[in-house]
Amino acid sequence: MSRVKLIDLPKILDERGNLTFLQHPDQLPFAIRRVFWTYDVPGGETRGGHAYFKQQELIIALSGSFDVTVTDRFGETLSYSLNRSYYGLYVPPMTWRFMANFSTNALGLHLSSASFDQADYIRDFDRFLAYSG
Repeated sequence: MSRVKLIDLPKILDERGNLTFLQHPDQLPFAIRRVFWTYDVPGGETRGGHAYFKQQELIIALSGSFDVTVTDRFGETLSYSLNRSYYGLYVPPMTWRFMANFSTNALGLHLSSASFDQADYIRDFDRFLAYSG
């Protein structure tokens, strides 16, 4: 079973500016079906607060910083501070997540393995725990 993990993305360092990339299957364990981003999150707000039955996700802080707290299907809760654009947080299916502590001008990129499907969301933490147990 896949676990949440930080993926170190390739960095091409250049005096003119650096470049980072990712591609499936080298750095990304799934083909991208949807891309979205979070930005202009007001101070003190959180985003997320759900899990997916099937969808996988990679979350990258392209600019600024924010924390991602995850509870995996094994009951382990961990927090990750994302603040570098060359790290991505892989979030497998059946992982509860929320994001908080957004810095000013934080920009989060989310790469997903599936198109939007409301039926894939678990939005109640107790329900998530019941499915995971």
